Amino acid sequence: MDANSVVVGIDVSKDRLDVHVSPSGEAFAVARDGEGLAELVARLTALQPSLVAVEATGGFETTVAAAVAGAGLPLVVVNPAQVRSFAQALGRRAKTDPIDAEVIARFAQAVNPQVRPLPDAAERLLADLVARRRQIVQMIGAEKQRQMRQAEPRLKRSIARLLTALQKELTELDRQIDDEIRSSPAWRKTEDLLKSVPGVGPVVSRTLVAELPELGQLDRRQIAALAGLAPWTRQSGKWKGKSFIGGGRASVRTALFMAALVAARHNPTLKAFHQRLIAAGKPKLVAITAVARKLLTILNAMVKTNQPWRTA
Repeated sequence: MDANSVVVGIDVSKDRLDVHVSPSGEAFAVARDGEGLAELVARLTALQPSLVAVEATGGFETTVAAAVAGAGLPLVVVNPAQVRSFAQALGRRAKTDPIDAEVIARFAQAVNPQVRPLPDAAERLLADLVARRRQIVQMIGAEKQRQMRQAEPRLKRSIARLLTALQKELTELDRQIDDEIRSSPAWRKTEDLLKSVPGVGPVVSRTLVAELPELGQLDRRQIAALAGLAPWTRQSGKWKGKSFIGGGRASVRTALFMAALVAARHNPTLKAFHQRLIAAGKPKLVAITAVARKLLTILNAMVKTNQPWRTA
């Protein structure tokens, strides 16, 4: 990004929006309501920014992002943890809303994150349903652990009743997710493509459809980075540390690991790949991570070319 490009950082709080414009240093605040959003859009449109960065803030940013993107402005929603790490690297320990807006602008200018269209209402609903399903599964797991440790009969009955209710809710969520997927020809086609791969079942395919809509639109390195499967290395001078994975979308990464564990046993191509890695002395976690990354590369190519899985 050019040093003279106009980059805007927006810090979102419950009642107001603090805005910082770089490189001019202009700063202003507007209310987080209809009038404030209208004023924000008007002022930003006049600035013709190259990038408008809004920090994700527990859902408060949704209407702001919709207003900015709806005005045709180049919007990115940035990860607050990454912004805080950037602030620490700058030595900015003070934390106020105007300072946060400046840090967001500087972060966006330094990192230059890719502008992507906001998901429409149907995509947001599907993602929310899949996220809620994941929460229910976690709750069921926690209650089953309590049930195993609990000796008091009355409390065991209480847990059993809750498990019954949670299982009923899980069944209903599965029905709603299925209805959403089947109501969209594009989603249905993508899900069928993904499920043609041995090791990829309904839970994994629906997680990818809902939470990785970029599948098939990016190259293998970009899609691996989005899923948090791109390796990064710690290095300083002659010292070189081990490579790690991290960042990205944790729910997508978890789903791909689940699929990789199954594929390493039942998918002929990925099973052979996994066995070669183990035979070469790779640790089991490293090998299964490589399988997950290769699986994602295959899925990305399949969606891009609209071709189902074919066993070699």
